Formats: sequence, C-alpha cells, structure tokens
Amino acid sequence: MSPDVPLLNDYKQDFFLKRLPQTILGGPRLKLGYCAPPYIYVNQIILFLMPWVLGGIGTVLYQLGILEDYYTAALSGGLMLVAALVIQFTSIKAKTKSVTVERILTRDILAEEDEHEFTSCASAETVRFLIPGKKYIANTVFHSVLAGLVCGLGTWYLLPSRITWLYGCTGGTVTLFIFGWITLCIGEYSLIVNTPTETAAFQTQDTYEITPLMRPLYIFFFVSVDLAHRLIKNTPALQHMNQILHILFIFLPFLWAFGTLPPPDALFLWAMEQVLEFGLGGSSMSTHLRLLVMFIISTGTAVTSYFIPSTVGVVLFMTGLGFLLSLNLSDPNFVFKHSMTRNRVETKAQTSPRALERQFLWKEFLLHVIVLVLALLEASLLHHFAGFSQISKSSSQAVVGYILMLLLIILWILREIQSVFILGIFRNPFYPKDVLTVTVFLGKQAKLLRAGIVRRILLTLVSPFAMIAFLSLDNSLQRLHSVSVSIGFTRAFRMVWQNTENALLETAIVSALHLLISSKDLWWNRNLNTGMRLLLVGIIRDRLIQFISKLQFAITVLLASWKEKKQHRTTTTTLCILNVIFFPFVLVIIVFSTLLSSPLLPLFTLPVFLVGFPRPTRSWPGAVGTAACVCEDTIYYDQMVPRLTAALQTAMAGGCLGLLLPGSHYLGRFQDRLIWIMILERGYTYCCINIKGLELQETSCHTAEARTVDEIFEGAFEQEYSKVCSLNEHFGNVLTPCTILPVKLYSDARNVLSGIIDSHENLKSFKGDLIKVLVFILLQYCSKRPSKQNFHKTESKGETSLIVLPPSSCPRSPEDTHSFNSQTFNDWSDDIFDDEPTVQKGKNRLNDLPGTTIHLPGSVDSQKIDNLSTGTISENSLYKAVMLGYPAIDKGKQGSMAYISLTEFSSLHSHLVSLPEEWRSSCVPNSRMKEMSSLFPEEWYQFVLSQLECFHSEMASAALEEISKDKVLKDFYVHTVMTCYFGLLGIDNMVPTPGHILRVYGGVLPWSSALDWLTIKPELFQLALKAFRYTLKLMVDKASLGPTEDFEALNSCLEEYESDWYIGLVSDEKWKEAVLQEKPCLFSLGYDPNMGVYTGRVLTLQEELIQVGKLNTEAVRGQWANLSWELLYATNDDEERYSIQAHPLLLRNLTVQAAEPPLGYPIYSSEPLPVCQC
Repeated sequence: MSPDVPLLNDYKQDFFLKRLPQTILGGPRLKLGYCAPPYIYVNQIILFLMPWVLGGIGTVLYQLGILEDYYTAALSGGLMLVAALVIQFTSIKAKTKSVTVERILTRDILAEEDEHEFTSCASAETVRFLIPGKKYIANTVFHSVLAGLVCGLGTWYLLPSRITWLYGCTGGTVTLFIFGWITLCIGEYSLIVNTPTETAAFQTQDTYEITPLMRPLYIFFFVSVDLAHRLIKNTPALQHMNQILHILFIFLPFLWAFGTLPPPDALFLWAMEQVLEFGLGGSSMSTHLRLLVMFIISTGTAVTSYFIPSTVGVVLFMTGLGFLLSLNLSDPNFVFKHSMTRNRVETKAQTSPRALERQFLWKEFLLHVIVLVLALLEASLLHHFAGFSQISKSSSQAVVGYILMLLLIILWILREIQSVFILGIFRNPFYPKDVLTVTVFLGKQAKLLRAGIVRRILLTLVSPFAMIAFLSLDNSLQRLHSVSVSIGFTRAFRMVWQNTENALLETAIVSALHLLISSKDLWWNRNLNTGMRLLLVGIIRDRLIQFISKLQFAITVLLASWKEKKQHRTTTTTLCILNVIFFPFVLVIIVFSTLLSSPLLPLFTLPVFLVGFPRPTRSWPGAVGTAACVCEDTIYYDQMVPRLTAALQTAMAGGCLGLLLPGSHYLGRFQDRLIWIMILERGYTYCCINIKGLELQETSCHTAEARTVDEIFEGAFEQEYSKVCSLNEHFGNVLTPCTILPVKLYSDARNVLSGIIDSHENLKSFKGDLIKVLVFILLQYCSKRPSKQNFHKTESKGETSLIVLPPSSCPRSPEDTHSFNSQTFNDWSDDIFDDEPTVQKGKNRLNDLPGTTIHLPGSVDSQKIDNLSTGTISENSLYKAVMLGYPAIDKGKQGSMAYISLTEFSSLHSHLVSLPEEWRSSCVPNSRMKEMSSLFPEEWYQFVLSQLECFHSEMASAALEEISKDKVLKDFYVHTVMTCYFGLLGIDNMVPTPGHILRVYGGVLPWSSALDWLTIKPELFQLALKAFRYTLKLMVDKASLGPTEDFEALNSCLEEYESDWYIGLVSDEKWKEAVLQEKPCLFSLGYDPNMGVYTGRVLTLQEELIQVGKLNTEAVRGQWANLSWELLYATNDDEERYSIQAHPLLLRNLTVQAAEPPLGYPIYSSEPLPVCQC
C-alpha cells in the first residue's frame, strides 16, 4: 500500500468541510460552496436565534418579577409552539408551489445538490432550501409540540437566578446562560427547521425521522435532573449532579459533533442490554424482539420478587425463574437439527427423523426438569433449615465460598489447557503439536477431550448448585421488601445459569472479600448486601476486561503506525509524538469509552482516538443474517455451516474457544475460505452465534491479510517448538489462535490440465471412450426409467412392441426450422480445430432447448393418434409421421420416399431396456450410419447389459440372454448412440481439439443436422452431454492414474462417476444442488485466458481441519465504528481508501468485509444459530 493513499479524496474533502459546520451548528448551512444571496444567511441566523428571543421574553418578565418561573416556562413554550407551527406550515405551502429552478453548472458532482438559484428572500425555492419540512404530517405536529416543550423547559433550566443559586457566581452564570442558550438553539433548529446529518449514525436510512429527536432527547435528560432537584430538596447528591450537568450542558454541541452521544434507537437498545445484563443478570440477545421481550419479563421478575411475603418463596421464585429465563426456549427444533448434524450417517436410519427429534427433545426436557427440581430443593432446604450466622471463616457460607474458589481454579486450568496458548502468550505444552491430518489430531486430542468433559460437568452441574448454596445461605435474604435485595439477588440467581463462568468468578471474589474484610463499619459491609456486591463486582469485571482490550487495541494501532512501513504516512511521526505527549488524555478517552461500554474509534484507523457512541453488542441495527452479497461461492459456506456448528458445539463445551461472552469474535481458516464467527447470546448450555463467510475471490489486500492469518495459524499449529512453553510470536496481533476443529467439508483442488487435454493420444482414445460411455449412460437410463414395468409382470402379459426403424433419409419438417439458434453458429464460426476456445458467457446451448410445443420427430399428430386407437389410420399416414431430417423435401417428391416396415423385438423383455420411441429415429444418412456402425462396441454393449441391476436374479438371467440376442434392440442403440456421437463430435469423425472439448463440455455443440435432432429431445441431449463430461473425466483419470485394464474396471469407474461424482459446470444449478446434497466429489473443466491453460477443479467432501482463533473484540468494534462513521457521515466509499487497505496487525480489510451490508460485503451470513453444549 502506498503511504500517499488519501484519507479522503479531494471532492469528498470539500463535501466533508461543508457538512461538518452544519452538524456542529445543528443544521444551518453557512458554508455552501457557491455564492448565495446574503438573505439566505440572514434568514438562517434569524431562525437559529428565534428560540433565544422567545425564551428571552419570558426570562426578562421573570427577572422583573412579573411572572413566576413556571409561568415563564409556559409562556416561552407557547410562543415557540406557535412559531414552530408557522414554520412547518410555511414549508408545506412552499412545497405545493411549482417553481422553475435553474441549476448552476459545476464540476463538483456533490455540490450540485446544494446549488440553487434564489429569486427572493421569501420565494418558494428559498423556503424549501431553508426549511425542508417533514415527511409525515404526524411528525409535523409532534415535533412542533416537542419544540415548544424544549423551549419552555429550557427557559426554566437556564433562568439566571437559578444558575446563580446553584453556583453563587455571577461570571459563571453569564457563561452558562449564553452558551446554554446556544445549545438550546442548536437543539431547536435541528428539530424544527433543518436536521443535519449526525456523526453518530446508526441506521443507514432515517425512515421514521428519528434523527431530529436526538438532540432534544438529551436536553430533556438534563432538564429532568433539574426538575427532580426542584421537587426533591435537601438532597446533596442530586444537587451535586445538577451542578455538574449544568456545566456539561454547554459542551453538548461538541459531544454531538464528535458523535459521542448515541441516536435514540441505539441508546434505547444499548440501555436495555446494559440493564438486562448487569441489573437483571441476563445476556445480550440475538434479535431486537428477543431483547425487548426478555427485558420486560426480567424486569417483571425483579418487581414481583419485591412483593413476595416469604423469604423461602423469594428464594424459590428467584431460583426457578432464573433457571427458566436462562434457557433457549424459543427454538428447540433448531437446536436439535444442529446437534444431530455431527451424527449423520450416509445410510438410511432405522429411526425416523421425527422420532429422533422427539427423543432428543424429551431427553433435553427431562434433564432440565431434573436440574430445576434439584435446584429448587437445594435452595429451599438450605434457606429454611440452615442457620444464618455472621460471616466468619467457620460459617457454612464461608465453607461453600472455599469450594467456589477451588472450583474456579480447577475450571480455569481445564479451560486454558484446551487452547494452543495459555493466556494468549505461552504455548500450551499439552496441546497436540505439528498437526496436519484429522486422524493424527483426534488421536492426540483424546486426553484433552476427557479433560473437557470433566470441565463441562463441573461447569454445568457442580458449579451452579454450589453457587445456589452460597446465595441461599446469605442472611441478606431475611430483609424482605428491599429494592436492593430484589434487584441484587434476582440478578445473582439468574447469573448462576445464564453465565456460569462469570458468576463463579464474581461469587468467588465476593466470598474472598467476605473473609478478608471483617470490619462491619466499612462501606462494603455496611451499605451493600451480597446481591449488590455481586452486581458491583460484575460491572467492574466487565469494564476491566474492556479496558485491557481497548488499551491493547490502542497500543497496536500506535505501534503499527510507527513500525509498519506500509502504514507509515507523512503525519505518522507527528501523531505518534502527540499520543506520547498527551498519553494521560488518551488514557482518559479510553477510560471514558470503557465506562460507557462504547467502541474506541480510531479515526481513519489512525492513532487519533475518539469515543464512539454506545451501541448494542451486535454493532448493527438490522436483523442478523438477512443480508449478504450472495455469489457462486456462497453455496460452499451454506454446506459447511451445519457441520461447523456441530464442531463448535464440542469446542465450546470443552472450553477450547476460551471464555464465551456475547460480542466475542472468532476467525476460522481453511484453504481459501475465511469464516467469521460472532457470539450473539449466551445462556445455560447454549450459545447463539452468527457465522459469516468472506469472499473467495481474493483481492490484493484480502490476499495479504489472508497470508498473515495463515502465518499465524502455521506458527501455532504446525511449527515445532524446542522450548516447553514458547511465547506466542504474534502476540501483538488482534488474532490469537485457539484450536483446530475437524469438520466435514469440501476441499478445493485446482489443477492444470495442459499436457492431458491437448495430448493427441488422449484425444484419439477420447473418441472410442465416448461411444462406450454413451452406451453405458443410455442403458443405465433406460433400465431405470420410472415408466418401466416389473420384470415378472411383463413376462405374464406377453405383449409385443411395434418398433419403427430409422428411415434412410431425414427430411426436415417446418416445425424444426427454429430449433437451430443462430448464436450457436457464432460460437462455432471460428476454426473448430483451433486450440484456444472462444466460448462466450451466457451462450449455453442448454438454455436454448425448446418447450413442449415444438414438434418432436417421430411423434404422431393427436388426431392421428385418435384415429389409430379406433383402427382407422392408414399405414401410409403412420409412415409419414416419422419422416424427419434435413433439408426439406419438395412435396411433389414425397411419394418416392421408401417406407420401412414395422418390426417386432425378438424378445418379449426387450422393452425393459428399450429406448423411448421418439429416440429411435436417426437423421444421419444411411450410408454414413452403416460406415460408422463398425465403431459400435458390441462386446461392451453385452457386458453393460449383463451388469444391469434388473437382471441379477435367476429368472432375469434367461431374459438377459434373450435381450442380448435381440438384433432390433441393438440396432436402435447403434443408431441412437452414433447419432449422439455425431452431434457431439461432428459428422466428419475428426479428432477433437481441446477448444472443441471445452465448448461441448460447456453445452455449446457444433452445428449439424444431428444437433437439431438432439435439441428437440431435451432428455437425450442432457444424457449425451453427461456422457461427454464423463468421458472427459475418464480421459483425465486415465492420464493421471493409468488406463483401465478391462471392462470390469471401466464399468466400476463409470458407476463411481454415477454415484459419487457430479461432473459439470460451476455455474450450473445442479452443481449447487450437488454441494448441498453433499455429493462426495465434484469436477469442472475450465480455461484460464490469462495463463492460456486448461484447468480442472475437483471438490472432495472429507474431514478437514479448520483453524480457529479469537479476535480482539474491541479492535473489531472500533474498526466497525470507524467504518460506520466513514461511510455514513463522511461518505468515504472509495474502494482504495486508506482505512480498507491491508493491515497485518489489525486485519483491517477482513474486518471491513465482515461488517453487515451495505457497509460490509460478506458473501454468506447465517441466521442466529443456537449451539447446544449439553
């Protein structure tokens, strides 16, 4: 990457510099980029200062003692309401007027939207420019009323006497009054006049006009604290908070401009997540609906527990509801499907899927019922019968605390030894080394799997019951009807099941502090019950993990900018020096970002750090898995995901992926595939994940970062280390290797076929093999036709079949004139012996097959069929019905045509393998057909007949002997096979060229009369094309593995193609079907015009090893926050922009790809997938 890659292009810089002042001031467009009349600026200034003027009237009247403060607020609010309505209805009236607008010619495309020619200060064009108006009438009224409320309450909030009472300083009063009213004017202008584009952009489109509510919402919050202080007097904490917020109020424009404060929708979702997780013990949810429902139910649980009169009832209620709410009760069927994936068998199961599903669900249901009953019994018995004593080293609760500490240490050790690195730094000596194959890996991992099972039992069954015992023995539960007890213990009993590992850590810490801090006078023991202590420790634990992750991310960005030459820019040195000098300020930004649980935003991914606005864990507003940039490669991820989910089930249960937290990101790598895994939700024995597949067509940046990922995984899993505990060489990278997952998926091998497909000897043998494969395909097809009767039934009926022999000439009927597509001739207009193919995309002959309305050669008109059934048809008419061919014959000469007599099969059973009647004709001249019939492999024909499944019984062997001697049947096969042969290779019987083979393989056949004959028989056309492709694969296999020794080997090879292979084109729909049906092998032929070589692609379904590593969560969130800001606010969508270039430490390009569309472009994104860990 060149260091001179611009952060913003020149035309985007001008656009950005015009947009930024508009955002800071709340909507006034004072920098237009072109010359506008002065009244445009004057009108905007008047509209901007209007709330101050209206509020100033009420303020003066209050200061003069004419009105009380609340009347002052009402007066200012009423005036603002009237003004807002006038402004809005003026905009509506201006929209109804049609005015001719002249655009000013400009070179800057982005400036054209803003350039208008204004006729007067009150013209319709001027009004539309100044006041765009609202999309909905309801918002027109609602926003006007809201503007009145904001102005009225803001006037009350900024009364000079009130500010003086809070601070007792005249200078401070003047400062807060002036800048406070500027803040109010900014909020009012964005609400009622013109809404600016916010830097804190969450939604790609503001469909319901939520953005105008953002700034007034925060003004209401500040005012509400002041109102609470007015109502609840003599509260020092509330007074201090009010004083701080009055000062912070004047800095709101900067917080809005920097995008620190979230828009209303993001704020609402983020607040629900934070309360649900830290206040109620829940988890982030995979969908917005689940989050809302779970928040309501969890809040109701805490409220209900407050009113329960019995302590035992409270314990039972909290224990039971905590367990039930931690389960994934929404979609158990989906859990079943993915848990059964790893136990698939290729043969048919004796038990039906419905029975298996019922069995699994009953087992899961029974397990949960048993756990719930045991938990309720334990909690009630311990709480009722055990004595409650003060915390001491010998109390029963202290003993349980010791057990919890021991469990925590054991579980941490068992979890860390499952990964390749301990703490992400030291190589695990117990992890398998130098693993390249599945069998070797599974053999070496057996001991670790047993340790994982022990860990899962301790974590799922032992730890929750130990924590319930600790909580049930706490004496804080004796205090009923306490808000802190209800909230604290509702969360504690829920966390036991929802996130057992974190709950165990928090409980062990609280228990240790119980033993270390024995003084009752300390604030920790005096003012907090055990539930609130656990809540406080949980918040500190979460924020501490975030702080460490953010700090590591910031240091990585800083060091990469300095050390990586490709990331070095002219401003890099200056930025690094400033970061070192102002490191305390940078640290404050990181701390503030951590407290808000918001992403640390590196501007343009440079070491310029801002506090991003708080947003939900998923980072994006849309539903998971609803958008992806689908392409041909998507199907491979579609096949892989169910099996990968099953492999993740084992890895998560054993602890191989480390601590599972909502919002965690993992990266998987196999061959050219990159899998992005995100944890959305966490509960008891389950996780909900989203899997994304990144593009396989690698760009230069994608390739560079993929190579870095390969180096990281190779160093972790394939490299031998001399030391017992070696260090992680890539510790500074955002990716830390975790484990290897054995998954059954398609391995992709691409080979160069030059030297095989262009070998003259191979092409000569291709011709002979093609006839044999045609015989095999047609016999197999005819023997398995669904219309055929059972052999025994046919024998009893004793019917005979009337057969029409092929005519000697092939007159072409008028109905067949359109069966030849002129485009096919264009595809073959070059020399057919030219080695370089000229196949054009989208010109597949398969797509030109006619419908059922086309006249089929050999078919009989419906009226004649009716006559035939009544016995009135003449013999001459039946003969005329089968005449076909090319060219058309003069009607005057039709009487001279030679007719052929109807012939019967010599065997009564020949129709078991007979060709369809419409295939029994031929369009090849008799002389040519007789000449080429010698090529027909009669011995092979007899051998394939003997191998058919329908002739393997004793009774069928006699019928087989009769059929093999049926000359009429054989003649029809000769004519059909040779006609197909001519259609595929041409009637001249020349050795095909590589270009010819490639074109026919793609379905583009050379023109001939045989092609027209094939085209109107779609089923036969498909079989002939299938035979051609099988022959090509046979040629490649013979060149690679050696020739087939006898008919047995050839038949076995073709049967393998039939059962285990799909041979066709990657673009075929049947290729996708074969991948989803998990066909063992797939083959495709291609041509690389850049290299000038023929290529073969082979997909093989087998157990392969996927390498998985954990990504720095804050690095992903920070880069996604910058991506959102760049694309939605700065509109920096340049494909070569700096922030999308390859970065070996941040994996910047891959992270951008994995973002949700339209900002990112993954080619696959799954719906939320529950992973059961039982």
